[in-house]
Amino acid sequence: MSGAARTELKIGFMPLLDCALLVVAHEVGMARQQGLALRLLRESSWANIRDRVAIGHFDAAQMLVPMVVAENLGLGHFKTPLVAPVALGTGGNAIIVSRELWQAMQSFGACAGAEPATQARALAEVVKRRAAAGEAQLTLAMVFPFSCHNYELRDWLVSGGVDPDRDVRLVVLPPPLLVDALRGGQVDGFCVGEPWNSLAVDAGIGVIAAVCSDVWPSPPEKVLGMRAGFAAENPDVVARLVRAIHGAAMWAADASNHEDLAQLLAQPRYVGAPARLMLAVLQGAIRHESGEPALLRPDFLKLGPSAIIPRTAYAELIHARMQRWGQVTGDTSGLDRARAGFLEDGFRSVLAAAGVQAP
Repeated sequence: MSGAARTELKIGFMPLLDCALLVVAHEVGMARQQGLALRLLRESSWANIRDRVAIGHFDAAQMLVPMVVAENLGLGHFKTPLVAPVALGTGGNAIIVSRELWQAMQSFGACAGAEPATQARALAEVVKRRAAAGEAQLTLAMVFPFSCHNYELRDWLVSGGVDPDRDVRLVVLPPPLLVDALRGGQVDGFCVGEPWNSLAVDAGIGVIAAVCSDVWPSPPEKVLGMRAGFAAENPDVVARLVRAIHGAAMWAADASNHEDLAQLLAQPRYVGAPARLMLAVLQGAIRHESGEPALLRPDFLKLGPSAIIPRTAYAELIHARMQRWGQVTGDTSGLDRARAGFLEDGFRSVLAAAGVQAP
């Protein structure tokens, strides 16, 4: 298709390491091979991503899995049905606390690499003593109300006996603001995807208390989301996008390409973080605290072919968490609408037609 006019698509993304497959598809040529020209547009918040897809500024965008569920349940202010024909990876989130909070937690058994519940119990003791002393509640941030970050942070807190709605103050901040908010003392910790955890550790202002793949095994994270109407009107374009992302996932899964990938993402128009930090994450070497050796966590972030299936089971997982935390009622009547957002069967069909069997 190299000699034909290419279909141009405007695709929004956030400066996060798991925008990688979009960057690879554009820069390495998988999109071009499918007759697509991707115009990648960097955004600053998940609310902007949601709204710009809903009103048609973007044809598609990197999205949080729960954003798709929330929109299809009518929880967004535009109530625009969304679909995800392909995922963009799994995992990659961690929970950071300030160095001051970490030092307090260490007095109650917290240590780098310990089980998440051990760290959360240490935090619970700090919370309890602050309350007894009449001190202000700790402020913890996550990136969006409908996000795995919100649910992972809450589940982690509960595992230690901390009530996330009573014992601490939870706030929403976009990923690019979190490190500065921690540095300035506006928050005491946060849950976010890479590279923002590694940037906080590298700056010496934060410590990774827990990696979220230990809180939730193989956690879903990002998908390529789009309006359901756009997907229905452009099935061939969607199929070509799926094939391009699959090709990018094959490339990204090859460890020999990780250094090149880190260099691509380090460009200011994409993530703009130091390549050395992103390369370490791609290699599964996670540094929990500045000056300490990295711990090997090969399952922390996955970008390969098995991580790009838009699984319908994601809808059930997220719906259950939404129920647990009061975002939806116990009524399951909307579950079919939530499942309909994840085009798992279509994903498999597209790859099968190209002679590829999805994992």
